Amino acid sequence: MTDAPLWPDEFAERYRAAGYWRGETFGRMLRDRAAAHPDRTAVVDGDRRWSYGELDTRADRLAAGYAARGVRKGDRVVVQLPNVAEFFEVIFALFRIGALPVFALPAHRETEIRYFCEFTEAVAYVFPAEPVAGFDYRKLAADVQAQVPTLRHIWTAGDPDLPADSATAEVDVPAPGDLAFLQLSGGSTGVPKLIPRTHDDYIYSLWGSNELCGVDADSVYLVALPAAHNFPLSSPGSLGVLYAGGRVVMCPQPDPETAFPLIEKEGVTITGLVPPLALVWTEAGPATSYDLSSLDVLLVGGAKFSEEAARRVTPALGCTLQQVFGMAEGLVNYTRLDDPVETIVTTQGRPISPDDEIRIVDDHDVQVAPGETGHLLTRGPYTIRGYWRAPDHNKRSFTEDGFYRTGDVVRMTETGHLVVEGRAKDQINRGGEKIAPEEVENVILAHPAVHDVSVVAIPDEYLGERTLAYVIVRDGAEQPKPVAIKKHVRERGLAAYKVPDKVEFVTAFPQTGVGKVSKKDLRAASEAAAEPHRKA
Repeated sequence: MTDAPLWPDEFAERYRAAGYWRGETFGRMLRDRAAAHPDRTAVVDGDRRWSYGELDTRADRLAAGYAARGVRKGDRVVVQLPNVAEFFEVIFALFRIGALPVFALPAHRETEIRYFCEFTEAVAYVFPAEPVAGFDYRKLAADVQAQVPTLRHIWTAGDPDLPADSATAEVDVPAPGDLAFLQLSGGSTGVPKLIPRTHDDYIYSLWGSNELCGVDADSVYLVALPAAHNFPLSSPGSLGVLYAGGRVVMCPQPDPETAFPLIEKEGVTITGLVPPLALVWTEAGPATSYDLSSLDVLLVGGAKFSEEAARRVTPALGCTLQQVFGMAEGLVNYTRLDDPVETIVTTQGRPISPDDEIRIVDDHDVQVAPGETGHLLTRGPYTIRGYWRAPDHNKRSFTEDGFYRTGDVVRMTETGHLVVEGRAKDQINRGGEKIAPEEVENVILAHPAVHDVSVVAIPDEYLGERTLAYVIVRDGAEQPKPVAIKKHVRERGLAAYKVPDKVEFVTAFPQTGVGKVSKKDLRAASEAAAEPHRKA
């Protein structure tokens, strides 16, 4: 059993023959862009502006430093950096010598970082030199190094103690089919699984996304979400824009107060947000004094974006909404820029590739009829064939013929667009009646006093589960009574069993490291609240 199950030879040959895998590596990609336009701005970080030539040189020098300290092809290096220019300097340096970045998020702490270092047998950990949001990563690094025998080096980004020699014997060590990095799964239980991505497959997802998102050398991408997350990295993300020769602007925080001035100053044309942030931007857009007219496309993904929320984007921000539904394991779907508005606001798009194979099956893996709802399975030229060092999990997550079980419940329209009904684990079973939380959330969002809503299950002695709607009220709106929310749902024509059993008002939702609503934490809170009642 290999660390990372890859594509069978027959599939690899098919994807190369079809032109999806072009035989490129990330190290060569940057080198070619720097040679073609060395003076063009590649990355903007505050007052710093790095050209493609400068980024290429920096990556070379850092690669030489890492190599001089004994980092070799195939070694794992945990990278935990905020949205700073050094993020690209570090990862391209590692790409150059064939070492594998293990992408951690700034929100991870000792438990997660220690696990990543132990599980991958990492030889190095790269972290911020200065505290971020008041957190000092230096102590975390020292504590983890003391516990992980393989962790020989802990370095801040651009560590001045690294050798500054810019000469390397070979700067393009990896082959296109080699692993490029390890990414974290978006799983909601336990520690994340590790996703192995190759140069070939990931670079295809970049240029394939660029074609569908209108990205070219004139594009300016705002990295508002954490830079290491799959969505802002590749859909089309910072790497997609660098592939096209465009400009990447680092945004330290995704709130409108930080992002809107950068959009005006840098002429940002495209960016990506998760649904909770998109709601915040659409609330702030109409009242802002900043000029957002350069923004052509707002991609929203990472979680289901409800129809009601989707309809607010263009009127509030004056840009085209492009829905994204994908996963770090591979498959990415986009609504097209020329899709009808109704398609854009009611679906989550179509796959990038003609060779993205889709199966929608029932609980017994039997394919459902066209238009019916079922579990999404997929395989294709950029969807992995297995997690890294996880043979037991792979047996559950992948079919014998290589289809990945995404865990999503979807249906396909006649046009081939997918509509995401939710995550299988999020569905609520109320006395045998299945409820998709997203359907109820979409109805509640249409209430004029509601800013956001999240529906979860609460344990019930008689029905097994009941529904609880957590509601955030819009700024300036009067908080309605719970009965008014229930009445609103009932009047919109949903079945009686879908009307929330309970409504609670909150000021915020718990979030994941990338800013998505953490249904796992909401369910835990609801279960904790229900526990005394079950015991009573």
